[in-house]
Parts: sequence; C-alpha cells; structure tokens
Amino acid sequence: MLRQFCALLAFGGCAAFALSAPAEAATLKIKVDSVKSGGMIANKYAFCVAAAQGHAKGGANINPSVSWSQGPKGTQSYAVVLFDTDSPKEQREKMNKEGETLTSAVARQTFYHWILVDIPANVRSIKEGADSNARVVHGKPAASTVGVKGLNDFTRTTAGNEAMKGQYFGYDGPCPPWNDENLHHYHFRVFALSVKSLGLAKEFDATTAMEAMKGKVLAEGKLDTIFTINPAKGAKVEK
Repeated sequence: MLRQFCALLAFGGCAAFALSAPAEAATLKIKVDSVKSGGMIANKYAFCVAAAQGHAKGGANINPSVSWSQGPKGTQSYAVVLFDTDSPKEQREKMNKEGETLTSAVARQTFYHWILVDIPANVRSIKEGADSNARVVHGKPAASTVGVKGLNDFTRTTAGNEAMKGQYFGYDGPCPPWNDENLHHYHFRVFALSVKSLGLAKEFDATTAMEAMKGKVLAEGKLDTIFTINPAKGAKVEK
C-alpha cells in the first residue's frame, strides 16, 4: 500500500505556482529546527522514508518547528507554506518500479505539502508536532491549534484510490519516488500579510490560498531544503 501511495503522491501535483513578495517588501528571518538551508530534511519529518527492506516505509510525519521574525508595520497575520518543486509530471508507470529510473529529464511540477493561513499577528512560531504528529491514512482533520489549515496535495493525488483517498489538511511530509535520480527541493515559506484573515471557505487548497494572498504580502521568509528516499542520492536508510 505504501509503495502505491508513494507513486500517487509523486505523480500528482498542481501546476507550478509560487507566490513572491513584491520587490519592495521586507524580508522575514525564518528558522526550521533541525533543518539547515540547503540541507536534508530529517526522516522524522517525512511521510515515507528509505527502508532496508522494500525500498520505502512510512515515516513519523511530524511537522518541524518553524519560527520567524516579526513582520513589518501593518502585519495582521502570517501564513506558512511548504512545497516540493520536483514532483514528476510524467512517466507515472516508472515510479517506484524495479528496474526503472526517473531521470533528470522527466518534467517536474509543484506539490504542496503544507498550507497554514490566518495565523494571528502575535504568533511567531509553530511548534514541532503541533500541526502533524503522525502519518494518518485518509488524512487528518481540519481542526488546528493555531491558524487555519488548507488541503495539501495529498488530497488531490489520492482521490482515485479507495484505500488512501481523503481530505489531507495541514502538514504531510515528503514522500518522493525511491527510484528518482533527482534530489527533491522543498521550500519553506512564511508570509506576513496585511489582513487578519484571507476569508477562505472551510475546504480550500494551496492554489486557492496562494491566489488569495496576492497583493497582501508585506514580507516573506524563505528556507530551501532537500529530501530523497533514494539511497544512491544520500537517503538515510532505516531498518
């Protein structure tokens, strides 16, 4: 089941859509505990990890702690986003298949793993495990201790699979194909916004949220990282 799910996650995604703050916007300083800029995301934050038997297995899927500096004057709320820009867009039949490799020539697209909006202006961190503390098949509920969770792209990619489909709110970590020769690049973003709420419907996805943020971004913080479950590319293999 995990192998099938990994294939679904890796293939499905949405068109590349990354929001950038205006040129005159301020810069937020952000910190993701245990994750360095340009470094590998730790296995405990992943939905699936490299395994000694069967190539892959389920990960702890805990959200990392994210903190950021105070936004500029006029900041009314924050939003936290995590997306992968290396999700394969084609050659689904080769994903996680013995004897096959997803090469660097395969077209890529964006896959959103985390969307959390309407975070109050007096909040400047999300604690480890606060948004996700387990890998939950069929997805976690929308209830949140801080901010409002959006649907990540796991919702989209599992829609046709009775065993896995569901509404995946908030954070669900990396799960790239084990036979992908590309390192996957994961981008943490924190946005300082000029409104208290984006006013989104209960079941909104990342694309809807990113579109709603346009014209409201006062500052942006960035941290770019990598992850893989391909041992040949540096994955940490678990027993």
